[in-house]
Order: sequence, then C-alpha cells, then structure tokens
Amino acid sequence: MTAQPSAPVSASRAPAAGARRRPVQQRSQERYERLLDACAGLLDAVGPGGLTTKEVAQRAEVPIGTLYQFFSGKDGLLAALAERNLAVFLDGLARRVDAAGRPGVAEFTDLAVEEFVAMKRTLPGFGHLDFGLVDALPSSVEDLHMLDAELDNNAAVALRLRTIGGELFSAPGYALALRVAMECADAVLKLAFRAAPDGDPQLIAECKRLVRSYLATPPAELAG
Repeated sequence: MTAQPSAPVSASRAPAAGARRRPVQQRSQERYERLLDACAGLLDAVGPGGLTTKEVAQRAEVPIGTLYQFFSGKDGLLAALAERNLAVFLDGLARRVDAAGRPGVAEFTDLAVEEFVAMKRTLPGFGHLDFGLVDALPSSVEDLHMLDAELDNNAAVALRLRTIGGELFSAPGYALALRVAMECADAVLKLAFRAAPDGDPQLIAECKRLVRSYLATPPAELAG
C-alpha cells in the first residue's frame, strides 16, 4: 500500500487548544502570531520556568490585556504554541511525503523523524516545547494534554500521523502501533538531543531503525 497524504494543515489556520478565542481581523491575527513567536523566543532564552506572560507581551510589543484576550495565561499560551508546532510539523511532513511520491511505511517513518529533527535544530522554542513540554513530569496532567483534553500529546500526534499516512496505516491495529512508535521515537530522540545540541547522529539513525523495524510488519487487527 502507498501513502495518500491529506492536504497540508496550515499553521495559521490550525485550531489552538490553549486559545480563548481565535482572532478574525488581520491586525488581531498578527498580534496573536507575534505573541506565539515571542513565547517561542523566550523559551530559548529563559526556559519554561522563567517564562512569564508579562515578558511575552513586552517582547511581542502587545498590551498585556490583549494577551489575556487570546489566552487564559501561561499554560494556554504554551498549549497554543504546541498546537502551532504540530501544524508546522504536519505541513512539513506532508510536503516531504508529496516530494517522495508514494512512500512505503519505512520511508514515511524516516521522513517523519527527519522533519522532527529539522524542527528541533531550527525552530525557536521547539527544543523546550515540541508538542508538549519536553521535560514535563508524568504527573503533570496539563502538560501531557496540551493538544487534546482526552488524549495525551503523543497519542494526539499519532492520530494525526495516521491521517497523513492514509492507506499506509488504514489497518485498525495501526491505531495502537503508531501510538507505541511515538513513545519509542520520543524517548530515543530526547536522548539524542540530550547527548548533542543538534542531536546525536547515531541515536537519530537508531531511532529510524527502531521505528522502521517495528512498523514493518502490519500490526495485529486490534480495535483502533
């Protein structure tokens, strides 16, 4: 079977899980995006613990009251940025899949890892907050459910990957298999970026090999 990717998800139109409301007017949209850009930049400068809504508003040159029109606070701001990060990732992956033609499961998973690694290396704030806080404690329910109130972050990403993969992952068992693959890839890639600022190449290669091997055999027909 071959992949039939869905249309790319625009980062600017993607629903923001942490947003109070989505701005409609162009000026408000620009302010909204500036706030997310400022949040990403400050994550690199001070880390999640040092981030404040006041500093985000100052960096974005937006009144603090405007920030609170869009977001409930720091947690809502981070959740909206995580959702935008996911939209950017899905857009990038969809473009890679389109350029590859009709990739199989192995190539699709390699492309997904490569897009994630590229974002880790270049996208502001992504090292601290990819699709959820990178160093969040397992007990932090809010941090693990930034993208969806019902699903944890990795489960939400796996669901979107299954949609992009189309026929590749249509078997019911892939609902669980992609969830497991996400957990494995997440753990190994965290290790790779702890080992080296740009990600240890050997560990990145092992991540690809692990996920490729695991998904190479169609999963059992589990309820999805």
